[in-house]
Amino acid sequence: MRSLVTGADGLLIELDSAAEVAALHAELVRRRAAGELGPVRDLVPAARTVLLDGVRDPAALGARIERWEVPPLAVTEGPLVSVPVRYDGPDLAEVARLWGVAPGEVGGVVGATVFRVAFCGFAPGFGYLTGLAERFHLPRRATPRTAVPAGSLALAGEYAGVYPRSSPGGWQLIGSTDAVLWDVRREPAALFAPGVRVRFTEEGA
Repeated sequence: MRSLVTGADGLLIELDSAAEVAALHAELVRRRAAGELGPVRDLVPAARTVLLDGVRDPAALGARIERWEVPPLAVTEGPLVSVPVRYDGPDLAEVARLWGVAPGEVGGVVGATVFRVAFCGFAPGFGYLTGLAERFHLPRRATPRTAVPAGSLALAGEYAGVYPRSSPGGWQLIGSTDAVLWDVRREPAALFAPGVRVRFTEEGA
C-alpha cells in the first residue's frame, strides 16, 4: 500500500489487487461513518487505487492508513442485487469455446458467481464487476463494435459488466437484461455502486 497526496486536499492510495481495493474501500466507508477520518467529501475506488477527496491533512491521513491492518472483505458483506438475464448474446458461442463448455453452460458459470462492483466508470451506471475465477477471464474482442445495445451483459479480462445505454464497446456479449442500470428519477440513480454484490439469474430457469 502506498499513499500519494494529490492536489490541496486529495489522497490517492495505491494497492496491488482488486481484492485489496475492495477491502480498503469498505474499511474507509466504515471509518468515515464512525467519524474516524475527519472531513472527507468522497471515496472513489478504481482498479488498483482508492481516491479520497476533501481531506483536511492528506499527508497525515495517508501515513495513518499505511499503518492499518485492513481485514479481507467477507464474501457475504455488502448489499445483494439480483439481475435477471437472458443468455442470447452474439458472443455466447465464442465465450463457451474459450471456456471449454457448451453454450448452454455459460449461464451456469455466471449464475454460480457472486460478483462485486469494484468501481464504476465509462458511462453513468456502468459497474466493473469482479468475481469470476481466473480460468474464466477473457480477452476483449479484436474489433470493437460501434454500437452495443443497452442492457447487454458483457465480459472482458477479469470483469463483467452491463451496458446501461447503447455505446461502442469491445467486450464479449453473452446476454441481455431489461434491468435499468441508471435512472435519475431513482434514489440512488445507479443500480450498481462500489461494494454492491450482484448475482445474475437466468430468466425462465
